[in-house]
Amino acid sequence: MLDHRLATRSAVELHQVTRLYGAEDTGVAALDNVSLSCPAGTWTAVMGPSGSGKSTLLHCAAGLDRVTSGRVLLAGRDITAAPDSTLTELRRRTIGFVFQNFNLISSLSAEQNVAFPLKLAGARVSKSDVRRVLAGVGLADRAGHKPRELSGGQQQRVAIARAMISRPAVLFADEPTGALDSHSAKVVLELLRDLVRTAGQSIVMVTHDPAVAAGADTVVFLADGRIVDRVDRPTTWDVAERLARLES
Repeated sequence: MLDHRLATRSAVELHQVTRLYGAEDTGVAALDNVSLSCPAGTWTAVMGPSGSGKSTLLHCAAGLDRVTSGRVLLAGRDITAAPDSTLTELRRRTIGFVFQNFNLISSLSAEQNVAFPLKLAGARVSKSDVRRVLAGVGLADRAGHKPRELSGGQQQRVAIARAMISRPAVLFADEPTGALDSHSAKVVLELLRDLVRTAGQSIVMVTHDPAVAAGADTVVFLADGRIVDRVDRPTTWDVAERLARLES
């Protein structure tokens, strides 16, 4: 189960990546010559003030957005100039996504929501695999419940199970606890940490919350589209102090 995740030294690599919006001579650089390596089997958090380029970095790393220059490697594969068909296949089979607002389909049960990406990809869906993944996020007894019958924290755990059903090489998370109360956020964070520790999952996450970022192995700080700081084995205090300095 771990071979395809740990076969490469880095889950994600950005090499001198620039992403311009607008004309090349007058455009705005959302990312400016960014180089970053996220080791396989680790959790990297990305932080920075509003407009610093966090979401753009996540989207470029996941192949959701094209870079203007530089190179992007995902699970050891250069996706910089990959055609849309290849990127679509990668999104279905190699990477998983977790978003702030869950993005569950309201008419489907938890079990059906988890199975949906595999069905969309035309893959065979094993009910036992779906139940196993739901059990792994503590929702074995909620398989038949629809999103409206679940709490926010439970919905986010369904979203994580949906992202994990294809056993992705990299899990990308964009503010995964942003819509949750503190208790639900703690449960989700513990689940993500467990995925890294016990399953060797690689996670790249954007967050604005120092307490959330402190759960990661490494926190990378952006400002004006550039990496300006990083801290390994962070504490909440470390993260809050650096973020406050950037926002002052």
